[in-house]
Amino acid sequence: MKRVAIQAQDFDVAAELATLEALGGGGVASFTGVVRGGDGLLALELEHYPAMTQAQVARIVEDAMARWPLLGASVIHRVGRLEPGARIVFVGTASRHRTAALESCAFLIDWLKSHAPFWKKEHFEDGATQWVEARAEDEAKAKKWGG
Repeated sequence: MKRVAIQAQDFDVAAELATLEALGGGGVASFTGVVRGGDGLLALELEHYPAMTQAQVARIVEDAMARWPLLGASVIHRVGRLEPGARIVFVGTASRHRTAALESCAFLIDWLKSHAPFWKKEHFEDGATQWVEARAEDEAKAKKWGG
């Protein structure tokens, strides 16, 4: 089972986990990312090129399925304008064993943070905006997977 969704609407974490649990494995790992608030942030706006984004995220899910013995993987990434506290990303993996589920989940979120073709713009209370730059820490995490 593979699911890749790039969408504006919110998602149901419990439903996603239930789908992965129903695959009958011994382990399900997940990560849910939430838009951070603070420092006057009003919203985070995510832009992308739909066909390119869908294809690249699907490719990395295929890579995870080849690297680990997964029963299923789900990646949902939201786009558009999101306010602090909004869910932005879900990554879930299921395997017969916890190590594969945990490692593949970490691999997928590390790749999304460092290589996925999303452009993020922050909007602040004072009217200022700024594009979010890639972080060296995220790049380093991705490199441990050979990325």
